Amino acid sequence: MRHRIAVVGGGPGGLTLARVLDRLGQPVTLLERDSSRDARPPGGTLDLHKGLGQLAMEKAGLAAEFRALSRPEGQAMRILDPDGTVLRDWPYREDDEANPEIDRGQLRDLLLGPLDVQWGRGVERVVPGDGVLVRCADGQEEAFDLVVGADGAWSRVRPAVTSTTPHYTGITAVETSLDGVDARYPELAELIGDGSMGVYGASRSIVAQRNSGGHVKVYARFRAPLDWHTELDDAEAARSSLLAMFDGWAAPVLDLLRHGSAFVQRPLYVLPVGHTWTHVPGVTLLGDAAHLMPPLGAGANLAMLEGAELAEAIAAADGPAELDEAVRAFEERMWARAGKWAEITTAGLERLVSPDPAQAIAVFDEVHAS
Repeated sequence: MRHRIAVVGGGPGGLTLARVLDRLGQPVTLLERDSSRDARPPGGTLDLHKGLGQLAMEKAGLAAEFRALSRPEGQAMRILDPDGTVLRDWPYREDDEANPEIDRGQLRDLLLGPLDVQWGRGVERVVPGDGVLVRCADGQEEAFDLVVGADGAWSRVRPAVTSTTPHYTGITAVETSLDGVDARYPELAELIGDGSMGVYGASRSIVAQRNSGGHVKVYARFRAPLDWHTELDDAEAARSSLLAMFDGWAAPVLDLLRHGSAFVQRPLYVLPVGHTWTHVPGVTLLGDAAHLMPPLGAGANLAMLEGAELAEAIAAADGPAELDEAVRAFEERMWARAGKWAEITTAGLERLVSPDPAQAIAVFDEVHAS
């Protein structure tokens, strides 16, 4: 039986849900507030885990296309002391396909494929009832059998099922980037290596991560009040503040900030560990809308697998009662799995931005020993 399904949000989770539904012959309405696919930068790189994001790509019929675009060498990792000493160097192990990297833009384009996205359709409110009503910012309204909020940290769908909102962790990230790093900054290219490089000090860090095409994303993380900086539109003011914060660190590490282009502040918000809600017929959430957690490699993977699993459950449901039961069962599975990852990533963030830098190094030692 075909159901009237609305997916709100065109991130990895929402796109995976819509793509698998489409593959299974279930019509879907995908509402995305961005005006077009290229309305804003797609972001950095993602590592898709076996059993999570990679499994979702298999369910979407895109495993081969993913492998062709992914960068398994991006799993290489190097850790430096603030004085520039290399403390750990884990090169890419040939044929290691556990967590290959892919640019977010490339992943988005893969998942979009033939999907008919309604761009520029920001959702204002979702009203549960006999036929769930979706009200868009353009004034239009439409009823659906099921509305799935895949619209991220500040979900407009979430208030239909819970009053819980994200809270600030006390940790802020500032993102910048470098283009053409191999040609323009060969010393930095060598320092970063094939994957990522992290430098950890007391309650602060600088991480550089390769994307494709010689593009590098740089993230400075530190503990600070929410209003730490209000002049990030002024690149030179932001650069000066960051260089002062990391004063005394090795010159090549600080060059990542000196040569960065624009600076974007990203305060880290989370939902409570183990976040759940009382089931509301006709509405559910997935990904960051359901379980926003620290950005330590799990969020997009979970969202994608949740999207694929929910799509399969929807397509198999015959009639309204079966659909509702399928969504209930999906929520229970999602909560159990996401709760475990939320505990892991919350503890991991505390250790990665710890007064004791040895805590951060221990995190990576444990990961590479497993």
